[in-house]
Amino acid sequence: MNAKQSVRLFENPLLEALTHVHPIIPLVMWAPFVIAAYYYAIVVQNISALEFSGVFLFALLVWTFTEYFIHRFLFHFETKSKIGDRLIYLFHGIHHDEPDDATRLVMPPVPAVLIMGLLYVIFSALLPEKYLWVFMGSFTFGYLCYDYIHYATHHFPMTSKVGRYLRKYHLQHHHSKEHSKYGVSNPLWDYVFHTVTGPKKDYK
Repeated sequence: MNAKQSVRLFENPLLEALTHVHPIIPLVMWAPFVIAAYYYAIVVQNISALEFSGVFLFALLVWTFTEYFIHRFLFHFETKSKIGDRLIYLFHGIHHDEPDDATRLVMPPVPAVLIMGLLYVIFSALLPEKYLWVFMGSFTFGYLCYDYIHYATHHFPMTSKVGRYLRKYHLQHHHSKEHSKYGVSNPLWDYVFHTVTGPKKDYK
């Protein structure tokens, strides 16, 4: 589905335009940040290859948990107010109603920057300064991988064995198991927290 066929969310044309994001935008926004963070860590902070590798893997692991947590507990939060329902719909419900809308698959820039800014504050308080930038670069790299894997599950054939698995896994979340299979880039935390199959109501 293209933007012209999309469900309209706002009467205001500017607000409506902000809900449509070309899939190249996350790469344009965040790839320079990843490169700059790695440059600073390697050239300025002189982080070793071993340290870089360890923090890189740790950051990817933290990203996968963040992806799972946000999807399960925020995007699928059951609110008790009309305002709450509206917010959840704007952030994620619209994607379940129109999963193939290509302009509403990746995160819009404004909330993406706000969320990443909040996470930076949290991580900067928890991590040694020496490892902060390689961590942030790697965490953001994980986010980019997620965004484009998610896009691919809806718009690319994904013919490899892993690709077919991820596509089937995510589309099951959309079409038959909404209360399970929250992982998009990988199923790790679904297995850890036993949300691969979901409650019985998903099978009715």
